[in-house]
Amino acid sequence: MVLSDLGRRINAAVSNLNREPNLDEKAFDSMIKEICSALLSADVNVRLVKNLRKSIQSTVNFKDLPPHTTANSKKRLIQQAVFDHLVQLVDPHAEPYKPKKGKSNVIMFVGLQGAGKTTTCTKLARYYAQRGFKSCLVCADTFRAGAYDQLKQNATKAKIPYYGSLTQTDPAVVAAEGVARFKKEKFEIIIVDTSGRHRQEADLFAEMVQVQSAIKPDQTIMVLDGTIGQAAEAQSAAFKQTADFGAIIITKTDGGALGGGAISAVAATHTPVAFLGTGEHMTDLERFAPKPFISKLLGYGDMSGLIEHLQTITRESAGMKETQKHLAEGIFTIRDMKEQISNILKMGPMSKVASMIPGLSNMMGGMSDEDGQEKIKRMIYIFDSMTTKELDSDGKILLSQPTRITRIACGSGTSVRDVEELLTQHKVMSGLAKNFGAQKKNMAKAQAMLQGGNKQQQMAAMQKRAQAMGMGRGMPGGDMGKLMEMMGSMGGAGGMNMQDMMKNFGGGMGNMLGGGRGRGR
Repeated sequence: MVLSDLGRRINAAVSNLNREPNLDEKAFDSMIKEICSALLSADVNVRLVKNLRKSIQSTVNFKDLPPHTTANSKKRLIQQAVFDHLVQLVDPHAEPYKPKKGKSNVIMFVGLQGAGKTTTCTKLARYYAQRGFKSCLVCADTFRAGAYDQLKQNATKAKIPYYGSLTQTDPAVVAAEGVARFKKEKFEIIIVDTSGRHRQEADLFAEMVQVQSAIKPDQTIMVLDGTIGQAAEAQSAAFKQTADFGAIIITKTDGGALGGGAISAVAATHTPVAFLGTGEHMTDLERFAPKPFISKLLGYGDMSGLIEHLQTITRESAGMKETQKHLAEGIFTIRDMKEQISNILKMGPMSKVASMIPGLSNMMGGMSDEDGQEKIKRMIYIFDSMTTKELDSDGKILLSQPTRITRIACGSGTSVRDVEELLTQHKVMSGLAKNFGAQKKNMAKAQAMLQGGNKQQQMAAMQKRAQAMGMGRGMPGGDMGKLMEMMGSMGGAGGMNMQDMMKNFGGGMGNMLGGGRGRGR
């Protein structure tokens, strides 16, 4: 997860406060001191940390609290204050450009060499392609040797159309030709990669201005290396004076402790942070929003982000519709299980998924991403060693003919016990599928309740019950209510209704946890 060490330290400070039997100013000051120490370790500017401390202390003034205020009420007040002021710390109070479907959106990338600009271009093109945009790439980096080859390799891997030239040395000409070609072909997202330098040079700035004049981008994005910490403020200010960019993408936030400093420094310039680069893979790009970011940092999760992530994966999955049809009929074949497990593998590292679910990131502290991914891959090897008849069965043919299990174990490089455990897990999931019809009816009733009567009162009642069960913790400002609103209103043209969403949610995350337990025995 992004800035996991910072999140653990802040979360530990708040948790220690919750365990205090007698909550007083001394315990409160100790918590603030630990939070400030964690932020300074992440290279957050001293001035910003000092302001944060004053803001939290002024919000939670023990002298102004009523004399009969309970310890639980004080804890909730402190948690809310910490959350709100951390959000303020990383909130630039500005929104990045949002591409529009049906028109050509030209996005130009700028930045210093080595920040991960070319890789991030491909990540962003793939991000929008997953969401239904017709995306492409233009390589206008004619300065760095191998820049075109790198973009070509990345684009081919991500299945994104690209344009570039090995002979033309004028970046403005290459950019203009590429943009004109893709506009003619009705592409909706046209991303232009430009040259970087080892330092801020007059030639680099002049070149950026020339390319901007040639293509007239709808948005200019600066790519910043997150490992430079609070130095990001000066660097972004220098670029903004010349290129006048509209948003920033901060990369390498997974590899160092200084990402918090970079994010807060950029926020101080009131420039929106559009995305965070969280790893080397093409899927390691996360949309940045202050509230969900802090919510994940504190271990409170990001349910709306998880739902969006699941929707993207199931939208790409060719076999998901067939699986959903089987589930509705109470059928769950081994092929359906393979489809579900394959979708889990597409979700990325386990820590990324766990960070979106309230409380789960803390529970998975001892499990590495490599262990989780390896277990899932071994299950895929077992599936790949099965025949078509075996995959389309309910598993009974394998249990009645043990020689098939032995053959599958040999073919997949696993043991007979591994195959038997997978079949046991399939049996459990198949039993859940048989009960799906009744669950579907219950969800339909719940949706009907939301659509009828006083919807606001029903939402308020649901949110109150959720908070009473501890589900609302860490979702300040009505985020739980917004999530419920989204769950109730995702139907309509092009959307998912509540049943579909819960089907994906249950079929994705529920089976992931079940699959993990089955393989771990």
